[in-house]
Amino acid sequence: MAFLSRMKNVKKLHCSLLLVLVHVCFVETQADYAPFFYDNGPYSSNGNLALFSLTEDTPVGTEIYALNGTDPEGQEVRYGLSFEPGAKEYFRVEPKSGNITLVEQLDREILDSIEVLVSITDGRSKVTEKVTVFVMDANDERPVFKNLPSFLDVPENSECGSSIYKVLAVDRDTGSGGSITFYLQTNGQSSKFAIDRHSGVLRIKPGEMLDYERSTTHFITVVAKDGGGNYNGKEQVMSSSATLTINVIDTQDTPPSFVGTPYFGYVYEVSVPGSEIFTVFAKDGDLGMPKPIHYSLENGTDGVFSINKTSGVISLLTYPIYLKREIFNMKVKASEVSPEGNLMDYGFTTVVIRVVDLNNHPPTFYGENGPQNMFEMTMYEHPPEGEIIRGLKITVNDSDQGSNAKFNLRLVGPGRMLRVVPQTVLNEAQVTILVEDSAAMDYEKFHFLTFKLLAVEMDTPERFSATADIVIHLLDTNDNAPKFSSVYYIARIPENSPGNSNVVSVTATDPDSGFWGEVKYSIYGSGADLFLIHSASGIIYTQPWASLDAEVKSKYNFYVKAEDAEGKYSLAEVFVTVLDLNDHPPEFNENFLEKTMIIGALVKIEAQDDDAEGPNNVIEYSIMKTDPENIFDINADTGEIKLKSYIKSMDIVQNITKQNDCTWSVVVQAQDRGSPSFSTTTVVKIDITEATQLRGPWASFFVQSRDKPLHILGMIAGVISLMVVVTVFISTIMFMRNKKSNRILPHRRIRRRNKPPVTFKFPNSGEKLLIQEPEVMVGVNCSNCNIASGHPLPPNHNMNVVTGHHWSPNHNVSMVSGRHWPPPPPNAPALPPLLPGGRPGDRQWVVPTVLGTVAQIKPKRNRNRPVDSVNAALVSELKMRLDQRRLANSS
Repeated sequence: MAFLSRMKNVKKLHCSLLLVLVHVCFVETQADYAPFFYDNGPYSSNGNLALFSLTEDTPVGTEIYALNGTDPEGQEVRYGLSFEPGAKEYFRVEPKSGNITLVEQLDREILDSIEVLVSITDGRSKVTEKVTVFVMDANDERPVFKNLPSFLDVPENSECGSSIYKVLAVDRDTGSGGSITFYLQTNGQSSKFAIDRHSGVLRIKPGEMLDYERSTTHFITVVAKDGGGNYNGKEQVMSSSATLTINVIDTQDTPPSFVGTPYFGYVYEVSVPGSEIFTVFAKDGDLGMPKPIHYSLENGTDGVFSINKTSGVISLLTYPIYLKREIFNMKVKASEVSPEGNLMDYGFTTVVIRVVDLNNHPPTFYGENGPQNMFEMTMYEHPPEGEIIRGLKITVNDSDQGSNAKFNLRLVGPGRMLRVVPQTVLNEAQVTILVEDSAAMDYEKFHFLTFKLLAVEMDTPERFSATADIVIHLLDTNDNAPKFSSVYYIARIPENSPGNSNVVSVTATDPDSGFWGEVKYSIYGSGADLFLIHSASGIIYTQPWASLDAEVKSKYNFYVKAEDAEGKYSLAEVFVTVLDLNDHPPEFNENFLEKTMIIGALVKIEAQDDDAEGPNNVIEYSIMKTDPENIFDINADTGEIKLKSYIKSMDIVQNITKQNDCTWSVVVQAQDRGSPSFSTTTVVKIDITEATQLRGPWASFFVQSRDKPLHILGMIAGVISLMVVVTVFISTIMFMRNKKSNRILPHRRIRRRNKPPVTFKFPNSGEKLLIQEPEVMVGVNCSNCNIASGHPLPPNHNMNVVTGHHWSPNHNVSMVSGRHWPPPPPNAPALPPLLPGGRPGDRQWVVPTVLGTVAQIKPKRNRNRPVDSVNAALVSELKMRLDQRRLANSS
């Protein structure tokens, strides 16, 4: 009982545990929901893939779709994708993201829909759906012909416009890519056929007919093109082509035709009855089904010819001597024979039979005494062109008849000197020889000419021929002028050559024979006076009295003339160069030269050499002797003398010499470069001084031209003339301008104010130079500052520099105007007297003057303005001169 009680308790416990477990499972089952897909429709790129479509040209590896779903409890879901057993797997899914990738190439023409099992799971529950993916078409298929290529037989008598064939083609694409249009590919050539674009029916073009006799076969290229469509993102049109071979079937529509027309036959003098004269041949025009031909003679035979009705052989029925005509025109008929033996279509041709003799006689040349094959004659050279050569009497003959007696004449020889007439001969002709190239018949080139006269038959198989030699002996005429070996001659002869010296030898030849070839020489021209020529040898000499001097004239040219006995001549030019000899020494203008040298400047001496050319007239300069020495250098080519480089001031010069006047005597040699060389010397006295304080181009010009006073006077005269011309020009313009306005106005109003002069006070020894300058209201535009020579000024002399109008050389002012002008400015101060102890021969000092123009300027507030640069230069010059004079007096 206890055992049973325990068992009941255990059973109760098990039931309690089972109830608890069932309760727990029920609770858990009530809380877990299955995941599900979003259904976003067929046009969405994510969802459950239901009714999704993609084109067949989608590249493999493309992500085409994304599975998208969720779990109600928010659990993470994973996606799956599978196919029916045995089906090809086109897609693959990424479990986490749900991205579906295309892994196999699609082809709508093979499979247009794909069944796919897609699943979603949250780890506990899994939901699987079966969806269909549609494959859309892309234009990737070409049209395919069903009945091409093919062969087609068409009778040649088919009517134009009739249908002869229908082309079939299919394109597995859908839409416009599956529509087909047809056309013929002609490659620019005309075609007898046309095709309907939509139905593919092939027809013979209107107005065109097939002709078996012209073309038995036609090759037609048919092109099928689809309507185009999208492929890989681009519009694509695809086409295919195939060939249709059309064989034209012959029909009975063409009569027989003769082959090898026109027909010509010959009856020879040796022919006998039964001889085959000619054979005609005809064939049925319908080449596809040819029929036998029957031959017959219609007319023109005169009963002397017959024809074989099956072979077409024409035969002679009698002897040639009985033939009444030379030419027979026979009409031959060729007829088709039907299988029943009846004559059907026919054609005609003409056969020309000519009666000829045998070609058994060659051409033959005849002279005055019978057959001849050599003809000779003599004539002068250069006969007129077109002239008949009358010394030749030639006849040519061929004894055959008809075409056997027809031959050509031809003349073969050097060049095209002669021409034969006639060129074509029938039986017999008189041969005429004409001159065609007169210049080529030259005695100097050919003493005799040999030609071959040929006669060759034209239309005979034998081509018989004959030849004859023609030899023409030429006589000379004076047809050539003498000709020099050169168009000019160049000769050189030394100057001072004695008379009758040989200069040059000229040569001219005349190709004519006898006395016509003898040449005589002569000279003429402006340069021929000093020369003569030997008339026979052509050697040119100097005249016995001629004296050639290159310094007087070094070039001569004249003409030499070569003349034959009848006055025909030619000319050549002779150039004679007189070679210079070194026969003149260099010469200076004077044996004693005086030069003034400024320190830092050059002194140039110059010698002349009268020789005509270098190196005889090229001079080298050198210093032979100086006293004292080693103070000068000389340029060997130009003759420029300069001080040594270390001598840069008068102090150095005075340290070198003990003389007070700084004067040197230099012995300069001028030597030419001739052979032998000549030289000349001269003494140059050089006075050395320092440069003045003058600046600018005018000072440089005066210094360089101090030894050439004419140059200075010429320059001054030129400047004055230029100023006068400018003044007249300006005055004329102002006059014309004032005249137009009916009044004359001054060019500028001149305002004069009382202005004290600028005073230079020259101090005594030991005092300073004082300059007193009052305030001015009128400016001076200094255009030129002239320093006039005068006597030395005394130490205490006051010099006034007055500003005002332009000063003329006599210090008078000249003005042109109709108004009253102010009085002229005062005259310049007179020259000061000589200083005590001064010598007339001493160098004169310079008195400065100022030329200026009056210009209105504004007053300056600065009363202590600096001294004008020109005035300062003048004062400095005067001070230096006074110091030098004072030192000279004290010594």
